[in-house]
Amino acid sequence: MSSAKSTFERRKARVRRTLARVSNGRPRLSVHRSSQHIYAQIICDKSGKTLVSASSIEKGLRDKIKKGGNIEAAEEIGSIIAERGKEAGIEEVVFDRGGYIYHGRVKALADAAREKGLKF
Repeated sequence: MSSAKSTFERRKARVRRTLARVSNGRPRLSVHRSSQHIYAQIICDKSGKTLVSASSIEKGLRDKIKKGGNIEAAEEIGSIIAERGKEAGIEEVVFDRGGYIYHGRVKALADAAREKGLKF
C-alpha cells in the first residue's frame, strides 16, 4: 500500500513531465503550499535557477495579511509574483501546480497572477 507522500510525489512528477513537454522554453511558475504558508517561484528549467520568488513569510507581507495559509494570502502572493515577473521581463510562464489539486489557494494564486498580466 502506498503512502500519501509517495502518491503526492508520483502526482507531482506526472505534472512536471507534462509541463516539460508543453513548455517550449517558457519558465515555470511553481507553487508550494503548507498548512501555514504559500510559496511561489518562477524557475528557468534550462539553467535550473529561480528567477523570481514570493512567499507569505516575507516581512513586508506579514503586516498586510493575518494568516499565510488562506485564500487572501494566496491572492496577494499571486499578484506579487506577477509584478516581480513583469519587472524581470517575464510575460509568459507554464503553471506548475505540483501535486496539488487546482482548487482553493492554488487556484486563487493562479487567478491573481493572471489578473496582474502574467500569461499561462
